[in-house]
Amino acid sequence: MTRPALWRRLLAEFAGTLLLVTAVVGSGIMAATLSPGDAGLRLLESSVATAFALASLILMVGPVSGAHLNPVVSAADWYLGRRTGAGLPARDLAGYVAAQTTGAIGGAVLANLMFGLPAVTASGTHRAAGHLWLGEVVATAGLILLVFALARAGRLPVAPAAVGAYIGGAYWFTSSTSFANPAVTVGRAFTDTFAGIAPASVPAFVAAQLAGLIVGVGLLLALYPVAAVAPAPALSPVASPVEPS
Repeated sequence: MTRPALWRRLLAEFAGTLLLVTAVVGSGIMAATLSPGDAGLRLLESSVATAFALASLILMVGPVSGAHLNPVVSAADWYLGRRTGAGLPARDLAGYVAAQTTGAIGGAVLANLMFGLPAVTASGTHRAAGHLWLGEVVATAGLILLVFALARAGRLPVAPAAVGAYIGGAYWFTSSTSFANPAVTVGRAFTDTFAGIAPASVPAFVAAQLAGLIVGVGLLLALYPVAAVAPAPALSPVASPVEPS
């Protein structure tokens, strides 16, 4: 199958990631407004909204770009498909990462503006602790394993529901509430709201996500050493808000 033109794929990744972060940040702002005294209810409201939005976005842009919406998914897709040429070409990887990151920043700005907040406000929510970094390793590894296990097992039609379900669950079973996405992590540094993360906390979170990428790919190769189908996934990871520590 012929790939869509690169500019179309980059636009899809930019727009998809922008809307993803808009959903994450916007649902966090709305949840904080509606349920200011109940942290658990805020997280429930935001997790449900994000899970449904993610599934919709996968369906929306997946046919164009694969709906990676996440640099670690793009990196894994390139690595796993580099020998067969079935994955993301190396020359396109940098473009995907740039489109995802700028889209994530744009999504945070858009959410801020929709709710009458300053367009850009650096988050003051510090998330710097070993248990949170471990949570990011677990969340990212599980996401990578799920995404590419579905692809290698030839089960991509269930990807939108499966990935949305995983992210909805990971809000609750990981200590970090599953950011699991370097681009979204950067974007969330631009909003001082429920979903924000202080800029100083971003590098360690991204490092943990990269470690999760390595763990996830290792588990995938152990469990699915041979791909039943081409490993290019039409699905995506997401990040979620964390209640301030």
